[in-house]
Amino acid sequence: MDHVYTVTQINLYIKDMFARDYALNRIYVKGEVSNCKYHTSGHIYFTLKDSKGQMACVMFAGQRSGLAFRLQEGQSVIVLGSISVYERDGKYQMYAREILLDGAGVLYQKFEELKKQLDSEGLFGQEFKKSIKQYPNKVGIVTAKTGAAIQDMINVTTRRNPYVQLILYPALVQGEAAAASIVKGIKYLDSYGVDTIIVGRGGGSIEDLWAFNEEVVARAIFSCNTPIISAVGHETDTTIADYVADLRAPTPSAAAELVTGDIRDLFDDIQSYKRTLQFHMRQKLQIARNQLRQYQLQLEHASPLYQVNQKRQYLMDRENRLQFLMKQRVLENRHRLDILTERMKGLSPLDKLSKGYVIVTDEKQNVIRSVNGLSVGDTIKVELMDGDVTASVMSTQSRRRE
Repeated sequence: MDHVYTVTQINLYIKDMFARDYALNRIYVKGEVSNCKYHTSGHIYFTLKDSKGQMACVMFAGQRSGLAFRLQEGQSVIVLGSISVYERDGKYQMYAREILLDGAGVLYQKFEELKKQLDSEGLFGQEFKKSIKQYPNKVGIVTAKTGAAIQDMINVTTRRNPYVQLILYPALVQGEAAAASIVKGIKYLDSYGVDTIIVGRGGGSIEDLWAFNEEVVARAIFSCNTPIISAVGHETDTTIADYVADLRAPTPSAAAELVTGDIRDLFDDIQSYKRTLQFHMRQKLQIARNQLRQYQLQLEHASPLYQVNQKRQYLMDRENRLQFLMKQRVLENRHRLDILTERMKGLSPLDKLSKGYVIVTDEKQNVIRSVNGLSVGDTIKVELMDGDVTASVMSTQSRRRE
């Protein structure tokens, strides 16, 4: 009875034994998911089982970044984590850090590790991405010489731009020698002088596409001087090559569309630019013509001949104006003269004579205004309208004025 331990002490002792076992601190366990529960705290509790046993598992909320899919009942998975004892219940359980779907668990693990490594080295950086030429002359393709992928790319490219030259490097895209073959194709086309390189193949399992997850392929893509489009598998497939390439296409057909701009769009753009250019040229020509007319007018106005003609016209206008004013002045004066003449007529002796009046003068030509200045026998001169009469005064008779 000297060595009696509490349950908690035993559980802690066993937990310590688990903690010292290196193999149990980082271990992969394969099994089927059962009793999966997502807790409101963010933790995931589930059971991992096979045909003969089961194991309690938990993935804490802080480790959820290691789960790329939603955990569900019946899934066959590979769990990376550590095994320890939960001292309260005295049961051991697995604390999951990463969970991979089975069937390709090891490959997925390698994929994630290489992805993290290359990302940390900067191979995925956007600053290293090269731009893709919209209308290339030569496009290199690294893929299998047979199969739907190359045929689809040929069909799409021919339809969109039949002037593009396609250069195929027939590479192995599956199997142990595939990675080396793909690297060789990239280097060959890079030195050949193409505008863009498409590296890809049709869809398949992760094992089928694994050559495009190899490190040598990733580094060959990164070091290539020619822009590379990755077109591996279907739209849902993603490989390391997709991350390193300058542009990712979901399918080989999509890669052909991305690398070859539709020549019809180019022709339409050219026609549009042509119309726009012609419009602006016509505008500029019209502006130039208007300016030329203005300069011609300015030159004509500044020429001596024009100035002489202008002065001559000015003098003619002034002459006409002067003649007009003179005529007006003459007419006005004539009218005034007529008025004065009529007035003078009323005062003229001749006018009086024309009405029967006479002018009587003595021998000294003095006008006789009264009979008082005459005597019988005086000689007088009587001036009529049409002549003069000399007479002698026979008698005089005064007339009283009342």
